[in-house]
Amino acid sequence: MITILADHDLEGYVPLLWGTLSTEEWIELLALKLVTFKDVGLSSKSSDREVWRFAQTHRLILLTNNRNMKDEDSLEQTLRDENEQTSLPVLTISDRGRLTETNYRRRCVLQLVETMMYLENHLGRGRVYIP
Repeated sequence: MITILADHDLEGYVPLLWGTLSTEEWIELLALKLVTFKDVGLSSKSSDREVWRFAQTHRLILLTNNRNMKDEDSLEQTLRDENEQTSLPVLTISDRGRLTETNYRRRCVLQLVETMMYLENHLGRGRVYIP
């Protein structure tokens, strides 16, 4: 089973994405599970570094919006400091606002599915931008 951790800033959009994954039966085929910060006991105030470390420790694929590099605990800085060859990738939605668009959402789903199917090829990569 592959578990995806939805970043708190995507929680309002994830049902759309998950609905498309479900309709096209990818969830069952790939044995995907979705969890939120609340499900795993993470605070929405957790730093990017804390979230990334939690995801890596618990072998969760972090699905996030395009996080920035504003401070030493930003996701980008964390990846530069701590990413290793065996680290799981972070799936980054390039434009979360466009997830309301059917065609864009479907492209995101296809990229997510391809990444999950060939996950071993993405280890250590840091980020995978969707789409």
